[in-house]
Amino acid sequence: MKIYTKTGDKGQTGLIGGRTDKDDIRVETYGTIDEVNSFIGKAMTELDSTIFKDVLEDLETIQHELFDCGGDLANVSNRRVYKMTDEPIEAMEKRIDVLVEEGPVLERFILPGGTSAAATLHIARTITRRAERQMVTLMKTEEDVPAVVQRYLNRLSDYLFAAARVANAREKVSDVEYLRSAKVFKNVGSVKEEGK
Repeated sequence: MKIYTKTGDKGQTGLIGGRTDKDDIRVETYGTIDEVNSFIGKAMTELDSTIFKDVLEDLETIQHELFDCGGDLANVSNRRVYKMTDEPIEAMEKRIDVLVEEGPVLERFILPGGTSAAATLHIARTITRRAERQMVTLMKTEEDVPAVVQRYLNRLSDYLFAAARVANAREKVSDVEYLRSAKVFKNVGSVKEEGK
C-alpha cells in the first residue's frame, strides 16, 4: 500500500465533503491540533508509568479527543455529525481540579521547564493556545463550525499547565518562578495560565 496519493501536489487537500487550499485557516487549525497531539505523544514517552499512570490515561484519552476535534473541523459535508460534545470538557475540568490541588502552591508566573516531560507538556500547552487562536479566527470567517472545539482547546491548555506542574512535583523538581512577576495568583483553586 502506498501512502502518497499525489492529490495534494497542487497545494490543495481533501476535506470530508470537499477540497480546499492547504493554507486555509480550517486546515491550519486542525493541523495545529495534530501538532498538539504529537507533542502530547512525546510527553507520554517521557512520563514514568509507575508514578504517572493517571496522567498517562488522561493524555491517551485527550489524544483520541483531539482526533475527534480534527475530524469535526475537516467535515464540511452537508450531513455533518460532530463527534465532540461538552462531556469531555466537563471530565477534563474535574481532572484539572485534582491536579491543581496536588501541585505546589502557585503565587507567581512560572517558566516552562523542569523535567523533560513537564517541558514537553508546556510546549503542547502553548501550541494548544495557538490552535485556540486559529479556531477563533475560523469561527469569525465560517458560520457552521463546531464551537465546542474552541471550548475544548481552552480547557486543554489549563489541563496541560496543571499536568506540567504535577510532572515536576512528582519528580521532586521545583518550578522556576518568573523573577519579575508580582504575586498574581491569590486563589490557588482557580489557577489560570497567563493570557487565559
